[in-house]
Amino acid sequence: MTDSKYFTTTKKGEIFELKAELNSDKKEKKKEAVKKVIASMTVGKDVSALFPDVVNCMQTDNLELKKLVYLYLMNYAKSQPDMAIMAVNTFVKDCEDPNPLIRALAVRTMGCIRVDKITEYLCEPLRKCLKDEDPYVRKTAAVCVAKLHDINAQLVEDQGFLDTLKDLISDSNPMVVANAVAALSEIAESHPNSNLLDLNPQTINKLLTALNECTEWGQIFILDCLANYTPRDDRESQSICERVTPRLSHANSAVVLSAVKVLMKFMEMLPKDLDYYGTLLKKLAPPLVTLLSAEPELQYVALRNINLIVQRRPEILKHEMKVFFVKYNDPIYVKLEKLDIMIRLASQANIAQVLAELKEYATEVDVDFVRKAVRAIGRCAIKVEQSAERCVSTLLDLIQTKVNYVVQEAIVVIKDIFRKYPNKYESVIATLCENLDSLDEPEARAAMIWIVGEYAERIDNADELLESFLEGFHDESTQVQLQLLTAIVKLFLKKPTETQELVQQVLSLATQDSDNPDLRDRGYIYWRLLSTDPVAAKEVVLAEKPLISEETDLIEPTLLEELICHIGTLASVYHKPPSAFVEGSRGVQHKRLPGSAGSGDSVESPETASAAGVSEAPPAVIPSQGDLLGDLLNLDLTPPTATGPTPPPTSGMQMGAMDLLGGGLDSLMGDESEPPPIPLRTDTPQSPQLPRQSPSPPDYSPTELGGDLGGSPAMGAGFGAPAAAVPASFSAPVSGGLDDLFDLGGGVGMPMGAYIPAKILWLPAMKAKGLEISGTFARRAGVIQMEMTLTNKAMSVMTDFAIQFNRNSFGLAPAGPLQVLTPVGPNQSIEAALPLNTVGPVMKMEPLNNLQVAVKNNIDVFYFSCQYPISMLFVEDGKMERQVFLATWKDIPNDNESQFQIKDCHLNSDAASNKLQGSNIFTIAKRTVEGQDMLYQSMKLSNGIWVLAELRVQTGNPNYTVSLKCRAPEVSQCVFQSYEAVLKN
Repeated sequence: MTDSKYFTTTKKGEIFELKAELNSDKKEKKKEAVKKVIASMTVGKDVSALFPDVVNCMQTDNLELKKLVYLYLMNYAKSQPDMAIMAVNTFVKDCEDPNPLIRALAVRTMGCIRVDKITEYLCEPLRKCLKDEDPYVRKTAAVCVAKLHDINAQLVEDQGFLDTLKDLISDSNPMVVANAVAALSEIAESHPNSNLLDLNPQTINKLLTALNECTEWGQIFILDCLANYTPRDDRESQSICERVTPRLSHANSAVVLSAVKVLMKFMEMLPKDLDYYGTLLKKLAPPLVTLLSAEPELQYVALRNINLIVQRRPEILKHEMKVFFVKYNDPIYVKLEKLDIMIRLASQANIAQVLAELKEYATEVDVDFVRKAVRAIGRCAIKVEQSAERCVSTLLDLIQTKVNYVVQEAIVVIKDIFRKYPNKYESVIATLCENLDSLDEPEARAAMIWIVGEYAERIDNADELLESFLEGFHDESTQVQLQLLTAIVKLFLKKPTETQELVQQVLSLATQDSDNPDLRDRGYIYWRLLSTDPVAAKEVVLAEKPLISEETDLIEPTLLEELICHIGTLASVYHKPPSAFVEGSRGVQHKRLPGSAGSGDSVESPETASAAGVSEAPPAVIPSQGDLLGDLLNLDLTPPTATGPTPPPTSGMQMGAMDLLGGGLDSLMGDESEPPPIPLRTDTPQSPQLPRQSPSPPDYSPTELGGDLGGSPAMGAGFGAPAAAVPASFSAPVSGGLDDLFDLGGGVGMPMGAYIPAKILWLPAMKAKGLEISGTFARRAGVIQMEMTLTNKAMSVMTDFAIQFNRNSFGLAPAGPLQVLTPVGPNQSIEAALPLNTVGPVMKMEPLNNLQVAVKNNIDVFYFSCQYPISMLFVEDGKMERQVFLATWKDIPNDNESQFQIKDCHLNSDAASNKLQGSNIFTIAKRTVEGQDMLYQSMKLSNGIWVLAELRVQTGNPNYTVSLKCRAPEVSQCVFQSYEAVLKN
């Protein structure tokens, strides 16, 4: 009979019987009793009362019984720590047993008993096992060190176990080496700065030797460890690649992906013109293709990893398009992933094949898949210009099928094609208009309305078409209403005489009859524009639109580099960095790919360039501008619920990674509008007439203001635009012989304290019913603070203070409530320091560092604006590596360089460098040319934008010259102001 019989009993009084059986003299009876105890424990019964009786059974030669007792011990040691000490002597004894299986069992169990009291007793037996003659015992002991380190890290370090673990890397047995590497990697993960795995060429050689002989999971540990090593040069990189390549043909898919990760990383070091580089590219394709013949779940994991690889290096799989064609029996999640990769691999060479496939998919039965397939045709048209005409005719064929959801998706993608190729395919508009009545999805209706508004002058009955949408205006979704409003205003500007009545009707519907603040605001803006300056209205509304980019869903390059370093892990499936989903106190290291070799001379095809994250940057995601008062109306007096730091917001684009080359502010570039003014209370007009006085903004009542008044900021979508691109060639001219940078000493002394501007008056008492606020901004120990003096110049006591910010350029928001703990009496002042974070909602302001603030107390809500020095946003890790600085400086276009003069500054270059370093402006190198000191400096803003600077200081000349280079040149003026303020302070 099997052991299942032990799980079927439900007798009462069982504990007493088991106690008697455990103390029996007969070995068999004892074993049976322990099995019953383990069975009861497994089904959730509390058998901890039998602890002493079970521990007594440890004194046995029977391996099976010993394993069962150890299992019980691991489970109950935590709840019975005093009893667990009874077992220590047996552990010590078992660690010297002649049978290596028993020695290993003892040391494994010791590691699993997470009781502080007994860990120190286990050090001696563990030390012996680490030097045991049997490799099975040594490999088990290596893992035990990692477990013990998790319980008591200090004890492990004091006992010298870490050094013993390092010695085990040189062990003769490959499994011992693999476990030692696994243990050290585990410990290093919880101590990111410990440098435990001191990888050098000798150690790497030992690991590569062990790689061929250990088990598959051992190979994974070793490969993951190799992936953390940065080779000294391309020769060492090639040598490692040659020795790792055989792992690509392993049967275990995890080993294959780990090997791909190592090769993808080390390929960065190989010159592109090397013969071996081409050979390696060819060798990488077959294993990835083989992974796609596994079961669907494995296929999905492989496809998510391939998606990353294709974005970095599409040339690996450019000839393997057919592998990604969808099979009829693929699950939907595999189909959608294959579709995505097909588009990434689409090129002029294979577009005919791809389009034929996509057209076939568009006739499938799975609605979601069909929609994606139609979208894919549009993406192909935008990506491969030569195929655009064929794509448009394919889309027209699909529209002729009259299948509702196909027609709607086709219209959405044709709108994007019009944006990419203006004045080329507008002849199809007539066909689109025929299908107007069948559109019932908001996105399709909005797309069609956009097309009618944009090309109103080419459509004879444009006013009738838009009027048909206007009939059910209030039943439409916000997206459609906003688009309809804009389209009718465009139509009016193109045909003013025929459509005056129509535009009055839509403005009336939007401003007077609508509850949606976004719609009302847009309506008022158009109304004011049209009634005050129709010429300006035309320039704004009918402005030329930028062409849309080909790949709008590429992962941002810095994040892509990090994800490539995590191939074969959950991060590569989620397409998020580990820090985004791994909870707990362990530090998650951000990994980067090494700098590529021979970049200066390499010439890549456009496909290659886009994959390496060096193509044109995708268009930025511009946050929508909500209502006129923004978030100032959402004050809430209740304290924030969360006490810890606020997690950063996420949006459709990946946001986790900081952008080395500074794409973060790209999202501000396209948005030139002024920040919305905070409206005064006035009356709304009775009836709209055009042209006439501009209407006043909507009347916000005190109840609307007070609805949700509070101190905790409303967290909205921040911004993390995808990084701007790095061209393949660094051949731009560089001023001042920047190439010599590597050979120079830094010459940087000790930094001075950070610059803090003096307090200035922000809100005069006259404008705030007696409340006067003066303040400044400071950065202390990495935390931005808003330091204020609140003065009560009224006759009554002021209490219940709360603060809120409007959306601003860098997402500044209060990190907690405004702490004014005591009432402020008449003629009293109180100091308040408000910690800030940079994860609030984002909107471009003018000037860039403008901040609109609302402060509430028991009297009223008051509004004011202030400007923060941009140096408050310079983060502490803003010092760039020299090589990275050089490559980045060359790479940023010369048009993005701005030059400024700082007058009347009497510091020498070292003093200037120290002073700037106090405000996180770091000097990377210094050189002297003909008596002129040139400091090369870098700083990084809190949203990941890098700014590079060259500061020229001439001995005896009080005027400095500073040249600034940045991917987002808008920030240069503010950065210069910070330079001037810091140096003259």
